Amino acid sequence: QVRLVESGGGLVQPGGSLRLSCAASGSISGISYMAWYRQAPGKQRELVARRSGGVSTNYADSVEGRFTISSDNTKNMVYLEMNSLKPEDTAVYSCNMVKGFNSYWGQGTQVTVSS
Repeated sequence: QVRLVESGGGLVQPGGSLRLSCAASGSISGISYMAWYRQAPGKQRELVARRSGGVSTNYADSVEGRFTISSDNTKNMVYLEMNSLKPEDTAVYSCNMVKGFNSYWGQGTQVTVSS
């Protein structure tokens, strides 16, 4: 079992920055995929950024060049650095990790971009 806890969300003005953190605990060896998703009110959940195999990273077109996914395996942490935030980035951001056939999710953290 893997437990994920996100933190770092909050209210930020347009153009501002936030760094989200995802702390993983439990049986974390063998995790091959980690990602950040987001879901805005009334919209479907969408992939924001992902890292697989420890090397390959991909971003949604809407965040390319503004967001960066990274990890610190020594601390069992995954981060999402978000810059140049826009009101349309407002959503609940959730961390996801895959181990074998199991997919694990955190509870999410709210990001609100507003002046």
